Amino acid sequence: MMVNTGTGGNWVSRGQQGDIDEDGTKLYDQRVILRLLSYVVPYKFPVFLAMMAVVVYTGATVAIPLIIAIGIDRYIENGDLSGLNTLAVWFGVVLVVHYAANYAHQVLLARVSQRVIYDLRNDLFKHLQDLPMSFHNRHKVGSVMSRAQNDVYQLQEFLDIVVLSIGDLLSLSGIIAFMLARDWQLSLLSFASLPVLMVIIWVWQKHARPAFLRVRVAISQVNASLAENLDGVRVVQSMNRQRTNMGAFDELNDHHLQTNLRAQRLASSLMPVVEMFMSFSLAATIIFGGRLVLGGALGAGQLVQFTLYIQRFYDPIRSLTMQFTQLQRAMASGARIFDLLDTEPDLVDALDAKPMPQIQGAIRYENVSFEYEPGKLVLTGVNLDVQPGETIAFVGRTGAGKTTMAALVSRFYDVVDGRITIDGHDVRDVTRESLAKQMGIVLQEPFQFSGTILENIRYNHPEADDEKVYEAAKAVGLHDHIVSLREGYETMMEERGGNMSLGQRQLVSFARALVADPRIIVLDEATASVDTQTEQLIQQAIGKMLHGRTAIVIAHRLSTIRNADKIVVMEKGRIVELGNHDELVALGGLYAQQHELHARLAASGAKRDYAPTNEFDDEVPGLAPA
Repeated sequence: MMVNTGTGGNWVSRGQQGDIDEDGTKLYDQRVILRLLSYVVPYKFPVFLAMMAVVVYTGATVAIPLIIAIGIDRYIENGDLSGLNTLAVWFGVVLVVHYAANYAHQVLLARVSQRVIYDLRNDLFKHLQDLPMSFHNRHKVGSVMSRAQNDVYQLQEFLDIVVLSIGDLLSLSGIIAFMLARDWQLSLLSFASLPVLMVIIWVWQKHARPAFLRVRVAISQVNASLAENLDGVRVVQSMNRQRTNMGAFDELNDHHLQTNLRAQRLASSLMPVVEMFMSFSLAATIIFGGRLVLGGALGAGQLVQFTLYIQRFYDPIRSLTMQFTQLQRAMASGARIFDLLDTEPDLVDALDAKPMPQIQGAIRYENVSFEYEPGKLVLTGVNLDVQPGETIAFVGRTGAGKTTMAALVSRFYDVVDGRITIDGHDVRDVTRESLAKQMGIVLQEPFQFSGTILENIRYNHPEADDEKVYEAAKAVGLHDHIVSLREGYETMMEERGGNMSLGQRQLVSFARALVADPRIIVLDEATASVDTQTEQLIQQAIGKMLHGRTAIVIAHRLSTIRNADKIVVMEKGRIVELGNHDELVALGGLYAQQHELHARLAASGAKRDYAPTNEFDDEVPGLAPA
């Protein structure tokens, strides 16, 4: 399947999980080069200085063998010691210029290449942050990380090589021009093996290209597996899956090893060929040139000069051959990176989008339909009004559309049909940033970022002072626990929040949402993963959080939403019941059936994990899967 990026054409042929296949990238992709050059343009002045230094360096490179030839033919053969001493001084000056120009151009271009990589990494990070949830749902974290790290590193190596290659190519051009000017016959003899060498390189790259591309795909798969296992390490250990997962990882790692070994065998096979052709050219030059020297048609110094030129001629060829494999990898990596950068966000602000005014909290769903995949509607013709300050709860089986209803208000996705308004403003007509700043979301699985508890609570609002953070923590009942820690609010959060219980981490999420002082707050299964005792603490926090705010609560547990102003029962993407707890019980429908079932279970003392909390049962008759 080819990926059409919209701006860059079909960059790569893609396999599963965003990996490119072996036919997707050219040996030389002009689009990759042009995109890289667009990053170089801001640094055109240092590049210009570097090019001037390269010209000087090339001149000095060509001059060194010439000075040696003059010394032999003009001064050594004539026994002119004074002239030889003068020439030695000039030789020293040329060496100093050669060193200074070489150093200057490498430093300047290296600095530019590092700045380019810096800019590219920043663009990648920003773009990944802006890509919608649909993109992150489709792609493994490890595969994306492989592009953001490994592929960028390959481009960095490529740019470093470009720094060296520019000097090599100009030196090569200067040497060829000077050799042809001095003796075109001897020069053509020295170059006679080049066409054969070019044919060999062309045949070689036909086999090398897919090999190097397979290496890129293989390391992406290894990274994806590693990231997945580290992220799920608790599940792995709890189910004793270490040995099984190690076998699966070993298979991927071995595949990466074998693809690397094959690529290295191909890379190693080319250099001996170049060395052989260089030796052939040297031998032909010495034999043919030696006859010219013996016949008096050529000076000994000129023969030495040509010999040195041939060595210097093949030095850049040898260097470029060694860098040829990196060029292969760089084209693959560049295509993958720019493919990622060209992935258009599904959600963008309208050109005339305006900032969202101060939200009062009125939400309206007007004939809303939505689909994650074309032709598979998740919501169908939903109509619903939420008044400012109301708490509305969505219940229903998994897949009924509860989370989707909340996600559309937060504008994680756009509706397929109909519209959603907040205070009369279509959410598609306002900027996402201004909307997000006035909304708070607490998810089922609390996520804590690297940093202190203080930094985690005011994560999206660094301008909030310490007192506001303390008030938020007090409001959710977390302040006393935090101050009991040795470092208080400056306590560092461990990886995955390991130094706090699940309930405490969830309270941190509540405090984080509260610091933002949101006008609309979304609680997505916020108590689903905690025990009953912790849930009681969280329920108290929820009561304080929701006061005076419009709230959307998604829950299976009926106890979580018993006091909601409106309870929306959903089935197959439609609203099938609507009312408060008492109204729905009196209605005698699905909600009432669920409530009655759990009341009987509680009365009989049946031991079910969710019985005391009145979980919305997926097995109640009439609640077919969505």
